[in-house]
Amino acid sequence: MESGKKFIVGIFDDESILLSAVKKIRGNDVKIDECYTPYPVHGLDEELGYKRSRISIAAFIFGLIGTSLAFLMMIYMMGIDWPMIIGGKDHIAIPSFIPVAFEVTVLLAALGMVATFFIISNLKPYGKPKTYDIRSTDDKHVMAIDLAKNSKNTQELSTLLMESGASEVNEKNF
Repeated sequence: MESGKKFIVGIFDDESILLSAVKKIRGNDVKIDECYTPYPVHGLDEELGYKRSRISIAAFIFGLIGTSLAFLMMIYMMGIDWPMIIGGKDHIAIPSFIPVAFEVTVLLAALGMVATFFIISNLKPYGKPKTYDIRSTDDKHVMAIDLAKNSKNTQELSTLLMESGASEVNEKNF
């Protein structure tokens, strides 16, 4: 998010009210930026129109890279750089490389998924999080609507949020 953005923030007391409000507000052609809840709310991502995450594709790619690097490393070390006969096996004994390759696959898939999640979520160790309402970590459900992405003005959005069941509506500037 760029600096100087204005948001209308609706505070909801109950998850069922939030879910019906999301349905009603999206039905009025309003683009909801995000909803923040203190715990996962079943069905909220479908109501917001989110598609299924593609992080599994990233996990597969990172795992494939891990497997390839593990086999290349072991083939190079045991077959080219320092060939040794261990227990009467060939220099390049693929079956004995499988346990190491599995471990490197799991390691790189896990680290790659964590890095991908942090990059996609814009989480930085040096950044300050943008908090719409501190109560979203306690017991309130928060809906943030970006004014720049919607054609309705502040008053119309505030009225729509209150009619949808919001206990309070605030403006937030970043």
